[in-house]
Amino acid sequence: MQRARVNVCKKWHERRTRLFLPFILYHHLVCSVFDTMAVALSQIRTLRTLYQASILAPAADPALVRFKPLGTLLDRVSLYQGDITRLEVDSIVNAANQSLLGGGGVDGAIHRAAGHQLAEECRTLHGCDTGDAKITKGYDLPSKHVIHTVGPIYSSKDADEDAEMLTSCYRKSLDVGTANSAFPSVSTGIYGYPIKDATHIALDVVRRYVETEDKIERVIFVVWSDADKDVYQNLLPLYFPPEPEE
Repeated sequence: MQRARVNVCKKWHERRTRLFLPFILYHHLVCSVFDTMAVALSQIRTLRTLYQASILAPAADPALVRFKPLGTLLDRVSLYQGDITRLEVDSIVNAANQSLLGGGGVDGAIHRAAGHQLAEECRTLHGCDTGDAKITKGYDLPSKHVIHTVGPIYSSKDADEDAEMLTSCYRKSLDVGTANSAFPSVSTGIYGYPIKDATHIALDVVRRYVETEDKIERVIFVVWSDADKDVYQNLLPLYFPPEPEE
């Protein structure tokens, strides 16, 4: 009796597996496709559309606004929450270490997604100094290029020097960059730079750069966490305020 019951259960389990396995495999295939699907530049909202959708709001205190409204810039800057390795843009910026050979966080994710050829090209660059930036091909990434920049390891004792180095990271990345570039929040991971201070620097550099350089068609600030997104949403209106009619 016990053996018969076991056989019945075994047959029922095998039958259930045969019935549901195709659906399980299809589910995993669909999820895998969507997880790796590239995000085109046209899918990334500009600041103008974020203001129009009330995702961004004008600064509550106008006295805190640091720049005058300039409507054309609202179409040239974006905020995107998600995986930077999925962006199909001209270049993504890698928060690299001085070896340029990969590491943790964004650095490791970019190297894994790009494949071994990225590390091979990086070896020919012989490293990168803090505050500098170098560009490579994107290889298996949807983006055409990777801009590698080395941010400072934050120390409150050297805050002024760190700010200069981080400013240089963004400026030199824009200098070597292409028509559109996506930036992570450089140095705010294991390098410990306070996210609010780093975001002020990033926004200030980009605002001044895109206002004077026509070669930059779009800059995308990429965040992963809700906390980082909130920081950018609070500070963006100080550097890229909407026009009165927005």
